[in-house]
Amino acid sequence: MANDTNRFQAIISHCKEYGFIFPSSEIYDGLQAVYDYGQMGAELKKNIRDYWWKSMTQLNDNIVGIDAAIFMHPTTWKASGHVDNFNDPMIDNKDSKKRYRVDHLIEGHAENLKTAGKEAEADALLAAMDALLAKDDFAGLKQLIEDYKIKCAVSETCNWTDIRQFNLMFSTEFGSTVSSDAEDNKVYLRPETAQGIFVNFLNVQKTGRMKIPFGIAQVGKAFRNEIVARQFIFRMREFEQMEMQFFIRPGTQKEWYEKWKETRLNWHKSLGIPAEKYRFHDHVKLAHYADAACDIEFEFPMGFKELEGIHSRTDFDLKQHQEYSKKKQQYFDNDIDPATGKPYGNYIPYVIETSIGLDRMFLAVISQAYEEQDLSTPEKTDSRVVLHLPAKLAPIKLAVLPLTKKDGLPELAEQLMAECRPHFRCFYEEKDSIGKRYRRMDALGTPFCVTVDHQSLTDGTVTIRHRDSMEQERVKMSEVRELVMKAIG
Repeated sequence: MANDTNRFQAIISHCKEYGFIFPSSEIYDGLQAVYDYGQMGAELKKNIRDYWWKSMTQLNDNIVGIDAAIFMHPTTWKASGHVDNFNDPMIDNKDSKKRYRVDHLIEGHAENLKTAGKEAEADALLAAMDALLAKDDFAGLKQLIEDYKIKCAVSETCNWTDIRQFNLMFSTEFGSTVSSDAEDNKVYLRPETAQGIFVNFLNVQKTGRMKIPFGIAQVGKAFRNEIVARQFIFRMREFEQMEMQFFIRPGTQKEWYEKWKETRLNWHKSLGIPAEKYRFHDHVKLAHYADAACDIEFEFPMGFKELEGIHSRTDFDLKQHQEYSKKKQQYFDNDIDPATGKPYGNYIPYVIETSIGLDRMFLAVISQAYEEQDLSTPEKTDSRVVLHLPAKLAPIKLAVLPLTKKDGLPELAEQLMAECRPHFRCFYEEKDSIGKRYRRMDALGTPFCVTVDHQSLTDGTVTIRHRDSMEQERVKMSEVRELVMKAIG
């Protein structure tokens, strides 16, 4: 899938029209790069979250979950390196006063070159950018922008400032007492969920009697003051992460890093999305805490973009928190080291991290699911918009549709609802023609629709319609719940 602006805009419009995602505070003209999940979106998001959580915690005996607070002691972020290193290089256009993140500005120009058929030139530009970013060569990056005559989209000039760093953390004041030194009250909205796991490493290990290797998972909100938040929910200032930190013996990180790369890719494939939609991308410039890092990229409508990160974080985080807190963050390993014949003893564990953006996963799922179908025949013109959502993730699993509002059909439909409602999300509707109701359910991604008709009153059977194939079959009403349960796993 190439960069498909029209398709992307259609998906954004669909999300709003059918209650998946709304611009936040829309009645006040919205807030840039902040979105609200509607009634359908909240269900889909929860189902993705639950599917990840189950795969991490319920299906792994050595991974447990926590829910750490958003606010943390400010020294946490000094220890983690976020105060000094959590920056993005930015540049301003002197004429328009518009600010750009440097990599986004250059990547945008590269996309324009590709659109113009200059693939080789675009690839050379991106390679040069990666090399300069890896060296933090800001003068070289500015020269690259000037050499390629990259213009501001607003002023259409190349009148740029020097490149400088911009810290991405939101800060606020804690408590109601006003201090003469504002720094005394400063706290940060967490820019990632990982540190809440690290500062609770020993709490979880001791209370859970966990033995290395083991993992701690967490799902939660994070906040980043992005210079340029863009591309719908792909890059936002408030977002949700699903992270797992896996604690291991030093020296085993390469093996575990490869294992978690394979495990996480298989998780994505388990949703039925074609394998060619994913690819690994190794980091050119490693973060200050990592000795290996890669992204699982997904082919969004705007091209391949980062979906999940897998990082070998070494012992950086626990070692930093030990230094700044003056509290030991060591683990005693009484397993026998075959090289010495003695217990491994005390050490600070190494960590493999898997980190996926829940909002990005939502966008990946809905982008892959969205399809506009032309169903026209020589006799009539027809079309539909359908979301081919995996049944296990669909907001509504089953729609129950009485053919008419009378003759006892609604009462029979309610009986089926009562039987199925405790087990999965159902939806009841009796308004409009059955064809229009089918179309609405297709657009919401509902995998099954059941029509209760007059024959149902006599023989206890109903018509079940399959979303993707639109095929219909007659089944016993008593079999509907089991049929849906089997599909959603």
